[in-house]
Amino acid sequence: MEPGLDAIVFVVDDDAGVRDGLAWLLRSRRLLSETYASAMAFEQMLQSPQGAGKAQPCCLLLDVRMPGMSGLALFDTLVARGLHAAMPVIFLTGHADVPTAVDAVKRGAFDFCEKPFSDNALVDRVEQALRSSAAVLARRRAAKEVQARVTDLTERERDVMRLVVEGLPNKLIADQLDISVRTVEVHRARVFDKMDVRSAVELANLLRTAAE
Repeated sequence: MEPGLDAIVFVVDDDAGVRDGLAWLLRSRRLLSETYASAMAFEQMLQSPQGAGKAQPCCLLLDVRMPGMSGLALFDTLVARGLHAAMPVIFLTGHADVPTAVDAVKRGAFDFCEKPFSDNALVDRVEQALRSSAAVLARRRAAKEVQARVTDLTERERDVMRLVVEGLPNKLIADQLDISVRTVEVHRARVFDKMDVRSAVELANLLRTAAE
């Protein structure tokens, strides 16, 4: 899954030199970026209408230690809001903070890069994080599309779908729902058509993937 031309890298670091250097590095690799001088400024952007509407692949380069709200505190906020999967976090850390960064990775951060870091290695990880973000967003869009199809089913069609997915043959479905086998066949065909599948196995796989 490629991230797309609209992918963006957010850089949050209180050091202006680091922010400018990273913005230049990313620009040299044709990656869009936005920089923030504090975790609070970045959080305020996310809570704004502009930030809330962002849906493009993205990742976050986040300094561990900053005045006021720390990078770790911001990360905990992102985890609590379920944002860290679609916005992978790569911590930028000094040697003393490596154990802390490792613990954050165990809690869901994408990775950490120790300062001074290799430009190529960092950008490689950024590109991997953007691909991960793109994949997460694609899965979420697909899940919404599946849910929209399910919503379009009638109540009886959903009943039939549930039993089809459980592997029941038409005769047993008819017995359970107290309807004719022919009626089951009609509902089954409509379910397959609306869900855009050709078999019970494909239907089950579609619903399972959407639920993950």
